[in-house]
Amino acid sequence: MMQHRIKITGFLSLFFVMAVFLLPAWAPAAARWSAGLGFEFASGKYGTDITTDSVYMPLTATVYPTARLDVSLEIPYVYQSSSAANVGIFRGSQGQTMGMQDIGVGTAGTGSGMMTSPTAGGAHNTQSGLGDVVASAGYVLIPESKLMPQIRPSIFVKFPTADKALGTGEIDEGFAVALSKWLGDWYSFAEVGYTIQGASATLPLKDYLSYRAGTGYQVTDKLRPMLILKGATSPAESTTDLLEARLRLIYQASKRTVIEGYLARGLATSSPDYGAGLAIFYDF
Repeated sequence: MMQHRIKITGFLSLFFVMAVFLLPAWAPAAARWSAGLGFEFASGKYGTDITTDSVYMPLTATVYPTARLDVSLEIPYVYQSSSAANVGIFRGSQGQTMGMQDIGVGTAGTGSGMMTSPTAGGAHNTQSGLGDVVASAGYVLIPESKLMPQIRPSIFVKFPTADKALGTGEIDEGFAVALSKWLGDWYSFAEVGYTIQGASATLPLKDYLSYRAGTGYQVTDKLRPMLILKGATSPAESTTDLLEARLRLIYQASKRTVIEGYLARGLATSSPDYGAGLAIFYDF
């Protein structure tokens, strides 16, 4: 089983490394590109007596070689106010990063903390630095039609680039299937995914199922509010399931620029008590 997992991890990692470095050369001249920069804040106790604040700032680059295919690379900066929780564990499961696929534009992947047992002297130590880099790819298998929703499977690999308590220190991989549909001015989506976590000698990690669903209304040509529920089964032996609600606002500032913001409220012990985020995406 372990050898099988290593083979899968090695294959997906090699695939994404090749895609990130070679795709620009393969992509046709007409390929679309987009870049995004986000700022996300979350705060919660996560089942401990200590409040942990975290900041997640992802820089995302995406290329669309065809109308159906997209390949992305996300490089985040992470900050957390204490060592009572590991903010990196649920990034992938929660779909923490905002992205163009969720917005419902274009052609169409990660937070709270794991409960640990911090020492009295280390509970309030701040941690900051590079987070885990995530590479992902999605393909619109079935385009949206009058009767059918769009069906888009995707895969991802998370590389253990984070230092200190900002990540799991392991390579993870996973896959998901998302459905989305416009009904007049209403837009809805649902996604179910599965993450295979690397084996850790220090963290009781386990594979987990994640899900997201939301609906929104196109108030004007530029403005769309959405209500989203996000959750996951427990990703570690010492955590509970996750669930949170988000109120998201999407603004089409120009033909090429989208601005997105959200407010979040945790509905489970292992989710942050509250959070907020703001991101801007530019389509080249």
